[in-house]
Amino acid sequence: MAFDSLQWLTRRERLHAALLIAALILAGVYIYVALARTLPPRRIVLASGPDFGVYHEYAKRYQSLLAREGVKVDERMTNGAADNLRLLLDPKSGVDVAFMQGGVAGASDADDLVMLASLYYEPLWIFYTGPATLSQVIELRGKRIAAGIPGSGTRALVDQVLAANGLTLPDGSARPSASVLSMGGSEALVALESGQVDAALFVGGAQTPIIQQALRDPAIKLMSLSDVEVYPRRFPYVTQLSLPRGTIDLAHDIPDHTVAMIGTRAMLVAREDFHPALINLLVDAARVIHGKQGYFEGAGEFPSTEPMDLPVSPYADEHKKFGANFLYRYLPFWLAALAERAIILLVPLAVILVPLLKLLPDFLRWRVRSRVYRWYAELALLERDVNTRSGAPPIEEWLGHLARIERAVEELRIPAKFASEAYTLREHIGLVRGSVLRRAEASPVAASDLKRIV
Repeated sequence: MAFDSLQWLTRRERLHAALLIAALILAGVYIYVALARTLPPRRIVLASGPDFGVYHEYAKRYQSLLAREGVKVDERMTNGAADNLRLLLDPKSGVDVAFMQGGVAGASDADDLVMLASLYYEPLWIFYTGPATLSQVIELRGKRIAAGIPGSGTRALVDQVLAANGLTLPDGSARPSASVLSMGGSEALVALESGQVDAALFVGGAQTPIIQQALRDPAIKLMSLSDVEVYPRRFPYVTQLSLPRGTIDLAHDIPDHTVAMIGTRAMLVAREDFHPALINLLVDAARVIHGKQGYFEGAGEFPSTEPMDLPVSPYADEHKKFGANFLYRYLPFWLAALAERAIILLVPLAVILVPLLKLLPDFLRWRVRSRVYRWYAELALLERDVNTRSGAPPIEEWLGHLARIERAVEELRIPAKFASEAYTLREHIGLVRGSVLRRAEASPVAASDLKRIV
């Protein structure tokens, strides 16, 4: 065993070794504590949407699922996707993750935000009243349009659709030929039912209460777009959708014809530095919540990491493709996160320490032998001086050096395993002493000095 070799050391050397080991342990504890600080937080803030929207309903489901893993989700209700984008881009907002939809974020936001997953299709519902049947957005020219409130995902998409049809300017302001009102949610639906507006546009899932209410009102019509193929070519985040006859309510034939629609996709978006373990947890929750078949979605189609207008988190993409690692499959979330961080620490340390421990006996063996070998260097220099010096040899000086070396060797504390090396050194001292004595006998002056010394 490597540590058995410590007995070869002197008390002072063992003290130094103990201090070194203690320093390594303290360094390991410090590194682990530093890594422990990178454990996922136990509380995150999720920006959702208004209380009448489906974002709010989904936020409650995420709260429930993540609570099972010990993560508290605080919901921040907002006006919608555009507000959520603003909050995510503000590091002081406290928001960590948010619901968003395609088309809201611009190219400048791609450096700071990542999409964790797209969740489901969010169709654009174009409801209108009147005797005529409309099939193109451009036919809303001259009509009063409830286009959603500023900060909502509805307004973000509707502004672009209306601008593409020439009903508004690129900045969203209305042209004289259209009256675009900042009105959304139940207010917009009531205005449509009462005749205050001619059309109301909503972006959201089919299960949204307001959309369900509008679909079941016989006085309100749902526009089927005859030019539906155009929009996905104009806007890469837009998808062509179809709502077959009777999909919403087969018994009451709602809708009473197949409706051609466009829509975008809802997604979970976070800052680029959002914790990877929480990303995995949210993707798993999204699979439970959004993985079933819907009105527009196929079973297993969502959550998806297919790129949209924001870069996809590499952690989310990897987790979506390969699933959770073995730690998260077999351990509770927090224990798995702690074990994962421990592995991050221990594997590099093992790579360093295991070879060092294997080398420790050799090092300690060298350290003990070095106590003997250091005197060999001095003895070799003395022997060379004895063999090469010309003139009167300094016998007294040589013998003094030999006596000093011999005393030092006698005082060495050498383990029994290495005692033979100390004896060998004494023999070599004797050989050098013999050379000194022969030099003394060969020199008359040195011989008289030798008699005096003796």
